[in-house]
Amino acid sequence: MNRLRGTLMAAAVPLFLLAACAQPGATGAGSATGSGSPESAPASPRSGDDLVARVESYGGFVPPDRTVGSLPAVSVYADGRVITQGPVPAIYPGPALPNLQVVTLSPDQIQQLTQEATASGVRPGTDFGRPNVADAPTTRVTVRTDQGVQSVSVEALNEAQAKDPMLTAAQQAARARLAGFVKKLTDLSAGDATTASVAYEPTSLAVLARPYTEPAGDEPAQTPIAWTGPALPGDYLNPALKIGCVVVTGADVATVMTTARMANQLTPWTAGSGKYLITFRPLLPDEKGCPQFKGNR
Repeated sequence: MNRLRGTLMAAAVPLFLLAACAQPGATGAGSATGSGSPESAPASPRSGDDLVARVESYGGFVPPDRTVGSLPAVSVYADGRVITQGPVPAIYPGPALPNLQVVTLSPDQIQQLTQEATASGVRPGTDFGRPNVADAPTTRVTVRTDQGVQSVSVEALNEAQAKDPMLTAAQQAARARLAGFVKKLTDLSAGDATTASVAYEPTSLAVLARPYTEPAGDEPAQTPIAWTGPALPGDYLNPALKIGCVVVTGADVATVMTTARMANQLTPWTAGSGKYLITFRPLLPDEKGCPQFKGNR
């Protein structure tokens, strides 16, 4: 069985809001310790689509127009589904559609993960410190436990030096424990699951469209494709960046995805008199639509 990898591309650092039942309330990007606090959401999931655990990364030295709508490294759901980003071809430009993979864990494995989360420091009061690292991403870990939804945000979790003078021995140890838990989540193998890895088939798809800019220099020329989905660009998520968003649902999802499989990340899409660069963002089970992509860290 193939090993799932939660590798994040540099141009796709996660920047979206968790569903309302799993939004951290006291751990913003500026948190020095990364401490979390329990939410008012019930500890027990209400449906199979309820989020149990998530690892995402945000911030760092990434242009803001490249962070809108990007994907988490891993999402674990109450029915046992684990959705991660699978491997992608080492080509440029890359495929237009992300490679999302799904395996399923047993109820006992899900319970064990939530218990390990608390032991790894995903709880209020854990001090992860702030290392002497500039422009590094922040890792956010959110887990639904018996005490409610807990979340921690840790700057430069994997980038800090082993002997960083800004971190105490206790903070280094806390970081190591959390990094081990994150690695376990993002490197879940199909051998640990009750099902083999399969492609994630979304029931809805967000389409993020921005005005197309003709390539300069040595950028390869791209063949335009006619857009057949909902009218573009949709509602602007960020008027300054001119990024619009529409959601594709129902039978249109299969049609749009079939066309998208013929495209790459630099393909120009024509719609009426306009030409757009599109980011295809499959919506995960706990996600509802475009508004969640408007938030800024």
